[in-house]
Amino acid sequence: MPFISTKTNVSISKEQEKVLKTEFGKAISLIGKSEAWLMLSFDDNCKMYFKGSDEPCAIAEVKLYGRASSSAYDALTASLTKILANTLSVSPGRIYVKYEEVQYWGLAGSNF
Repeated sequence: MPFISTKTNVSISKEQEKVLKTEFGKAISLIGKSEAWLMLSFDDNCKMYFKGSDEPCAIAEVKLYGRASSSAYDALTASLTKILANTLSVSPGRIYVKYEEVQYWGLAGSNF
């Protein structure tokens, strides 16, 4: 049950959104999850500053039910960074990836 929320100060076109959706759907397997349970959100044109500058930047916040290994997180960080850099033309050095492991997760009125 992963959820990836992406915020950026650049515009995301419909075509770019489809690319991100497809590529994130593939990348999530790096932490043992599947696109079948993946939820995504994209928030573009945010007022964001990083390192004192409003040059293009982004953050992908990944929440998942359960845990993954450190090496799996390393692989997913590399993948998400590459996807965002290639799709949105944001420098990899201006992309954060944040993880949150969630103990309780609900769906359809009950918890897992």
